[in-house]
Amino acid sequence: MSATMSAVHPTAIIDPGAKIDPSVKIGPYAVIGEDVVIGAGTTIGAHAVIEFTHMGKDNRILPGAFVGGPPQDLKYAGERTRLVMGDKNLVRECVTLNRGTSATGETRIGSGCLFMAYSHVAHDCRVGDGVILVNSVPLAGHVEVGDGAILGGSSAVHQFVRIGRMAMISGGSMVGKDVPPFCTAQGDRAMLRGLNSLGLRRAGLKADVLRALKAAYKTLFFSGRTLDLTLPELQAPGNPKEVVELAAFIAASKRGITRPAAGAQQEDAEL
Repeated sequence: MSATMSAVHPTAIIDPGAKIDPSVKIGPYAVIGEDVVIGAGTTIGAHAVIEFTHMGKDNRILPGAFVGGPPQDLKYAGERTRLVMGDKNLVRECVTLNRGTSATGETRIGSGCLFMAYSHVAHDCRVGDGVILVNSVPLAGHVEVGDGAILGGSSAVHQFVRIGRMAMISGGSMVGKDVPPFCTAQGDRAMLRGLNSLGLRRAGLKADVLRALKAAYKTLFFSGRTLDLTLPELQAPGNPKEVVELAAFIAASKRGITRPAAGAQQEDAEL
């Protein structure tokens, strides 16, 4: 351990092999276990438990969080795996972030994410940058969440599902299929409700890109044409990169794509 004693509460328990930057602050009764690396400027709250985790700089782990715990997977047999986390993540109270299994060896979380109280990231997930999991959101194993996606409170995501970049999942939704980037989804089981127009505007997407995305969305889901015809056209050179990304995400889906709810044509027409 390399953190200064003045920054570590005397009741904290720290594995001697942990690599901790001297600027890290560790609160009362926190437990830092085996195979841990903690970058500069990070704070660890009271009673937090961290093990088998490599994290970057300026992360905030609040009291009672469990980071890098063993997978909730009956196939897990104690193999050495880890959780890898970037910089400037905020992990609120009672969050659980599990390490990987032998399937991939690690769970990966990007930078600038917010995990609100009681949210959960299961084994072998891939979470991008700037993702927000609101209170009590669980991600099952092997879920992928793209940059800037927001998952509303008490929504849940089935294992192996992909959530695209800058997608918005409404609170209470049960997501069983892939949600394309730039879209909103809602309900049990979740259905598409249109583009995440407000989020896209806030992110600075230009008006011509928004128009192109809206046209692509309508072509994909309301034109009556098959994906075999529409996807190559949308991925063609000359289309905005966001349109190409949307089409490529759908083309790569293995679980199937979340689609608009019945009667959603009028709602989409108002985008």
